[in-house]
Amino acid sequence: MKRKIIEIDEEKCNGCGACVTGCAEGALAIVDGKAKLVNDVFCDGLGACIGECPTGALKIIERDAPEFDEIAVQGHIHKKAPPAGGCPGMQLRFAEPSSVKESKVESQKISGQVIPSELNQWPTQLHLVPPVAPFFKNRELVVLSTCAPSASPDVNWRFIRGRAIAIACPKLDRTEGYVEKLTAILTSNGIPKVIIVRMEVPCCGGLTMMVKEAVRQSGRNDLIVEEAVIGLDGELREIKRLE
Repeated sequence: MKRKIIEIDEEKCNGCGACVTGCAEGALAIVDGKAKLVNDVFCDGLGACIGECPTGALKIIERDAPEFDEIAVQGHIHKKAPPAGGCPGMQLRFAEPSSVKESKVESQKISGQVIPSELNQWPTQLHLVPPVAPFFKNRELVVLSTCAPSASPDVNWRFIRGRAIAIACPKLDRTEGYVEKLTAILTSNGIPKVIIVRMEVPCCGGLTMMVKEAVRQSGRNDLIVEEAVIGLDGELREIKRLE
């Protein structure tokens, strides 16, 4: 039968997983970094997922497809635990901490820092930093995902030392205006290099997309842009230069 059903443009899809969490029927999954339709019978064709997509990769079309099956959907949803194909960044993980007799902080019984911070600016959140500030002037900029510092204790000395930072989350922040603010920062402060420090989960790729668009809008052909990917275990997966 011919009916309305979702279609995904893989060229536009950034694998953020927003459509997956926005589909109550579980019809979509992230496969190899792209959104996929799991099964035609799970898609009701109403397009609730479209409003969740930040890149316009989804649309409703009419094509031959089996009828929407609500009973099959219910069985599919009950089988998923945690949601298979949901955004990997939302799947639960837990590892037992290494056994220690007493934490360093507790044993010292003193105030102060156990590990000194490399931070020398305030504010740090992209919503709050002004486009022109002394701490941006002629310094390398780290666009830092919100989760990276908690995943890896190395972030402070490896990336923040001697640099300016702007912290953002492409999934949970209200990102309207982020590209425009980053563009203003890049055009006004003589920044020679941008390092994106993001988590390995697909939704964090939105941070890279925003920076790349800001660089394009700034017209800065001389700007060096790198992407550092932090694993969920805190390991630095890779650092690569973006073109």
